[in-house]
Amino acid sequence: MHAIKTEGLTKHYTVGFWRPRPYVALDGLSLEVAPAEIFGFLGPNGAGKTTTLKLLMQLVYPTSGAAWILGKPVGDLEVKRRIGYLPENPYFYDYLTANELLTYFASLFGYRGEERRRRVADVLDQVGIGAERRMQLRQFSKGMIQRVGIAQAILNQPEVVFLDEPMSGLDPLGRRDMRQLMMRLRDSGCTVFFSSHILADAESLCSRVAILAGGRLVTTGRLTDMVGFELRGWELIVSDVSREKLAALGTRVTRIVPLAHGRFSLELPPDPPEALIAELARHGGRILSLNPVRDTLEDLFVRQIAASKPREPVGA
Repeated sequence: MHAIKTEGLTKHYTVGFWRPRPYVALDGLSLEVAPAEIFGFLGPNGAGKTTTLKLLMQLVYPTSGAAWILGKPVGDLEVKRRIGYLPENPYFYDYLTANELLTYFASLFGYRGEERRRRVADVLDQVGIGAERRMQLRQFSKGMIQRVGIAQAILNQPEVVFLDEPMSGLDPLGRRDMRQLMMRLRDSGCTVFFSSHILADAESLCSRVAILAGGRLVTTGRLTDMVGFELRGWELIVSDVSREKLAALGTRVTRIVPLAHGRFSLELPPDPPEALIAELARHGGRILSLNPVRDTLEDLFVRQIAASKPREPVGA
């Protein structure tokens, strides 16, 4: 059984005042997401990511197509108890404290008494909200509101959690905490479906991704298959080597970039670099780092978006 499945999911909106016409926000999306995986839903702004999540949450309804969560049609009441959702721009009752808000939500999920208190305290700890939990939400920054939103999304210990731009508004520490939380959810058996345009986060977290552009699915699959991670060369950082010696390396180095404090960045072809490294060491060079240069998810993203066709209104 798939955790999430869509078939031909399509959504049209009416745009225009004098001459109303349908606008294709999502065009025939067909996806399958396995249980207990982190699935990245990627695309530029306006690609249709948020529309897809709203369709899965039944905040809007499809023009055509269908979707299933945990083997049942979206909207099934039993399924709703087993999922969590973080909207792109969460907004809460700002006169409540974080603790009061989550206590209210926990009551809706059937938590009572001491069990409710423990669950609320646990999720606030998980998202890094300490003494601030007793402050009114109107006093929170955007990043802190985002943490509260994440806490409410996992409050009911969901089997599937949908996160719309979960890194939005978070500082580097918050992004690190969010990545760790998502991996813990996956390890506990939860399926994490998150949309993002921050490619580095998807590359470090996801086993599979889908790329959306212009409302259409451009590509989907495992990162290792899509990106290939083929070696395109090496980046070698060295110091204590004269410019004359570097110039004598000839075509074995494709580019030399001077850095601060007598260091140089050498771009090497994909050939084995051991002989060149040994030669530099014999001339007193210090090897500071050696890193492979590979295709990244961002490279794939740019290529796929560039190749996709712009979205047109229906009947245009």
